[in-house]
Amino acid sequence: MGIVFLVRHAQASFLQPNYDELSQLGEMQARLLGEYWAQHKIVFDRACTGPCVRQKDTLAIVGDAFKNGGIQFPEHVVLPEFDEYQAEAVLECGLPGLLETDHTIRDLHSAFQSSSGSAARRPTFQKLFEAVIRKWVRQEICPPGVETWTEFCSRVNCGLTKCLSAGSRGERVAIFTSGGPIAVAMQRALQLSAESTLNVSWMSRNSSWSEFIYSGERFTLSSFNCHPHLDDPAMLTYR
Repeated sequence: MGIVFLVRHAQASFLQPNYDELSQLGEMQARLLGEYWAQHKIVFDRACTGPCVRQKDTLAIVGDAFKNGGIQFPEHVVLPEFDEYQAEAVLECGLPGLLETDHTIRDLHSAFQSSSGSAARRPTFQKLFEAVIRKWVRQEICPPGVETWTEFCSRVNCGLTKCLSAGSRGERVAIFTSGGPIAVAMQRALQLSAESTLNVSWMSRNSSWSEFIYSGERFTLSSFNCHPHLDDPAMLTYR
């Protein structure tokens, strides 16, 4: 049987003009992950990444840590199937209509708009974000031209099948992706509902990994949200 490590990217630039780049803390998280794996001789036969900058840069920093430790890290393949769902598009296209019709969304949006400072804006944004995305998952909003939840899950599962079927017996594979695709992998392994899958997507910490055992049609969860390389509580982030 093979083992696949699904890695959530390190911290991106939340509430900054360009979210899709690692923060300074994110770069440190990725480096610590690579150093931990190298020190513990956790090596890989293949590596894949989604197309986002934050995903690819997490892989690159991990690879550099391996090389600095004198350990080879495999050349990677970029697979668009491991991109995150289109959260920004869902918000941009779905929020205006919800502000007109849903008082709960209006209240959450007002709380976010009136908050100031990172410490206050992060939780108020997260509450608004979760409420809107939950409506998208339930198909209560279907923004035109935006991938649906069902299409997203199908895309990720196609990527998993493609990546795992291309390997050989007993391989160890690293896939650098985001919280959404990791949750879909959990759904695949545990037969979760859409609602439970979405709840799992909020749980992965930045630069954590989850392990799955695979062989043929078998795809079994071994461990979830591992982050032993982050022993300083200040390094633990969800965004």
